[in-house]
Amino acid sequence: MTELTRNFCIIAHIDHGKSTLADRLLLKTGAITEREFRDQILDDMDLERERGITIKASAVTIYYKHPTDGKTYQLNLIDTPGHVDFNYEVSRSLAACEGALLLVDATQGVEAQTVANALLATNAKLDIVPVLNKIDLASAQINMVAEEVEQVLGIPQELCLMASGKAGIGIDEILEAVVARIRPPQGMLEKPMRALVFDCKYDDYKGVITYLRIVDGKVKKGDRIRMHHSGTQFEVAEVGRFTPRPVPVSELSAGDVGFMTATIKDIHEVKVGDTVESALVPRDSLEALPGYKEPQPMVFCGLYPANDGDFESLKRALEKLSLNDSAFVYQAENSAALGFGFRCGFLGLLHMQIVQERLEREFNLDLVQTAPNVTYEVKLHDGTIRTLTNPSQAPDGSIIETFREPIARVEIIVPSEYIGNLMKLCEERRGRFIKQEYIGSKRCMLHYDVPLAELVFDFYDRLKSCTRGYGTMDYHVTGFQEDELVKLDILVHGTPVDALSMICHRSTAETRGRKVLIKLRKQIRKHLFVIALQAAIGGKIVARETISATAKDVTAKCYGGDISRKRKLLEKQKEGKKRMRIKNIGAVEVPQEAFLAVLDTSDDEE
Repeated sequence: MTELTRNFCIIAHIDHGKSTLADRLLLKTGAITEREFRDQILDDMDLERERGITIKASAVTIYYKHPTDGKTYQLNLIDTPGHVDFNYEVSRSLAACEGALLLVDATQGVEAQTVANALLATNAKLDIVPVLNKIDLASAQINMVAEEVEQVLGIPQELCLMASGKAGIGIDEILEAVVARIRPPQGMLEKPMRALVFDCKYDDYKGVITYLRIVDGKVKKGDRIRMHHSGTQFEVAEVGRFTPRPVPVSELSAGDVGFMTATIKDIHEVKVGDTVESALVPRDSLEALPGYKEPQPMVFCGLYPANDGDFESLKRALEKLSLNDSAFVYQAENSAALGFGFRCGFLGLLHMQIVQERLEREFNLDLVQTAPNVTYEVKLHDGTIRTLTNPSQAPDGSIIETFREPIARVEIIVPSEYIGNLMKLCEERRGRFIKQEYIGSKRCMLHYDVPLAELVFDFYDRLKSCTRGYGTMDYHVTGFQEDELVKLDILVHGTPVDALSMICHRSTAETRGRKVLIKLRKQIRKHLFVIALQAAIGGKIVARETISATAKDVTAKCYGGDISRKRKLLEKQKEGKKRMRIKNIGAVEVPQEAFLAVLDTSDDEE
């Protein structure tokens, strides 16, 4: 019966205690025992534990016996990430739920991502239960934070629950509120089966494992199902729930959240957000479920295997990972410097780092990553508009009428005393002030329009530095805007290296180019000839560094004797170097580390 089912997720800003609270809910309801308990039990990736963040949303079914009516409720909980780069995971979780626990840290208050996630939940028409977490800490400011919840989020402060995931305070009240304040699913058992795919992963033995939210009807082993968009049919091999370990069950019915395996061996047959439906009913008679908003990758970089023979392994790894993480895109490309690889698109810089680390760890690959860049648009003189995901795609400057870059609307929450530092940072990054709002008496929310290219590199780190760790931010891309942008080419020994080219603002092009060249000079070893490193805009060289030639000690064999013999050997060596310079012979070996030179140019002072 769906009256005894509740589907909800936990949403919050990063590090506000989502995973800790989820652990405590599992322990309280008996889903895990004290012996099985460990911190971040739903975070099953080593990467999540090492970084202390949630990367993947995790679903789990728990059973709660209500102390008043004595009924046992089935609670389907989804723990979600908090970082802005994993917002797509939150949107997928919201599509599978009727309610959300909105967690707010009582020591830090309402943060930027708290506001963004609350807005997502409101737009998805979810029942929101606000929870003030970490109330047991001495620095907790419960009354002030409750006022912030009402002022910023529009939720009456008397509806806030008090809790501490670490100390186990308020867990019973949260479970009772989930039953009382979140509506049950509205699905119909009598209707033909329809389910929303909110996640997938690939298993070498079982094939594609599909995570489902059953909306109507029921599904069991042996049923014939159909993917709505592709029309392909399969036979169900197994259905089950996560408790939190995967446990097979006889069937999943309307309102349930669980997993399904079928005879799906081709990972391209399943798409997150698709509708799974009964194959016994004509396709035209069933309406597809509204999926979640498709993520738009905004940060791109090249991923190449360090060993050319690993190209096919990288291709298979990307296919499997894209099934589990549908927010990044990839397509094959060829670089003159790095050979065959893939151009990959991500939601942000942290997302890019996580995908690269997962590829290297889970698939045992050694990768070379090029510098990240954002999507640009160019308008040519003939009126056509091109989208550039790679700086090497930029056409010749003589046919470009205007260059356009993506602009992000940034909401930043900081203590009032750091407003000056923040405004200085935003002005340095070509930000445009929009408005300013006070949250209580001590904190302020500032709205800026900042070019995405300035945002994705080290803006977040600089924000934390200039606000002593108290600043938080959230952003979303609002559109493209014209500006004075140029393509900066890096030449090594007279040859442009496409993997090192970048698009940047004309005012900073010379500085950026010089910093990259200084970094390259440290990374590239000396050769037998002089190597010129140059940064160029079109045909104009704007910066240059030189790597001097290595010289063999030709006088080492001379022990004393007449000085004229040493001079003769040195003159002979000098003539040989001169001939090499005239012929311009020799290929420069550029190490893999050099291609990361443009990633970190903050400490390149001489």
